[in-house]
Amino acid sequence: MEAKPDSLVVRDLHTYYGESYVLQGVNLRVPRASVVALLGRNGMGKTTLLRSIGNLTPPRRGEVTLDGRPITHLAPYQIARLGVALIPQGRRIFPSLSVLENLQLPVSSLARDRAEPARAGVWNLDAVLEIFPTLRDRLRNRGDA
Repeated sequence: MEAKPDSLVVRDLHTYYGESYVLQGVNLRVPRASVVALLGRNGMGKTTLLRSIGNLTPPRRGEVTLDGRPITHLAPYQIARLGVALIPQGRRIFPSLSVLENLQLPVSSLARDRAEPARAGVWNLDAVLEIFPTLRDRLRNRGDA
């Protein structure tokens, strides 16, 4: 029986912000069906690692694979379509859109390839409103209200 590859593998990742050398040869393996927490003080590179995995801050060197497939040089939107996403802390929403529009955006046609079928069951407005019931009364409010 052939063993399946680790879900996410980061090999020798090196990332810079300008001339600031932030990630210096990071390695990480995330086995299938596991949960991993990145812990560390401010400025240790946790967010930079996540941004590099999603190619939001492209690494200068190293490789990231997802289910055995190299994703290092894919565009961030392509990596997101594979199910890898960074959810930043804070209130990073589109202020001119309503709360409902902000919630619908991740599953809109803008967020997926038209040739790719919608991933039913991955995201559901009713489930979100069950978890965050106070949003129901604010669905028509603008994001900045």
